[in-house]
Amino acid sequence: MGVPDISTDLYRTVLDAAGAAPGWLQGFAVFFTEAGVVLLGLLMVAGWWQTRRGSARAMGLSLLTSAAVVAAYATSEVAKLIIEQERPCSAVPGAVPIASCPELGDWSFPSNHSTIAGAAAMAVFVCRRGALGAVALVLGALVAFSRVVVGVHYPHDVAAGFFLGLLVVGVASALGVHRVTLLVQRFRPHPLLGPGVARPTVADSAPDTDGEVTTVLSAVPAADTAPTRPLPPAPHWPPESLDDQRGQG
Repeated sequence: MGVPDISTDLYRTVLDAAGAAPGWLQGFAVFFTEAGVVLLGLLMVAGWWQTRRGSARAMGLSLLTSAAVVAAYATSEVAKLIIEQERPCSAVPGAVPIASCPELGDWSFPSNHSTIAGAAAMAVFVCRRGALGAVALVLGALVAFSRVVVGVHYPHDVAAGFFLGLLVVGVASALGVHRVTLLVQRFRPHPLLGPGVARPTVADSAPDTDGEVTTVLSAVPAADTAPTRPLPPAPHWPPESLDDQRGQG
């Protein structure tokens, strides 16, 4: 696969800027390119833990997106083995990366880091939405860009990997959420799936020892209570036959 000239030029520009940065900033970039992926993974784990007491759909999305992240990584790894694009830190003359350049055979396109970052960020966005989901997407994009900053990927490597991760998780979530939700409903409660949403309670009234009415919460939902039947009328006593006998006596 040929490398676009614009990608090589952008790589040189970013790498020159990274090489001119202070040492502490270079060290942070090398740390962040790995730690950012770990942080996204922790956000996914935290989301799964919270959905253990959530709805079956929320738990289903958490499990489905986790599996989709693995599928996205596997897809990028297969693509790398087929395309076999050399790393820029080895192919571009005069390139001096601030991170260690991988050995020959650890191919460049697409970026596995960027694929995982994009997939994990999309997983958090799908499951959590709101501000946290938006932050996850920004964090994933920064992790992808950091692979260019440290000098181990071309810009088109990280762009392809990032959008691959977004696409795989997004499509899997849209197509598989219904079936996975049904599976979660079937296998709850389970240590990994959690007890689910707490069932609603109904208020019963019972007299206490002082004769006052006290509200007691019952764990049985109102919909599950068996319907009550009217009591049969009390039998007349004494029977009419005895009354007649007495009257006759």
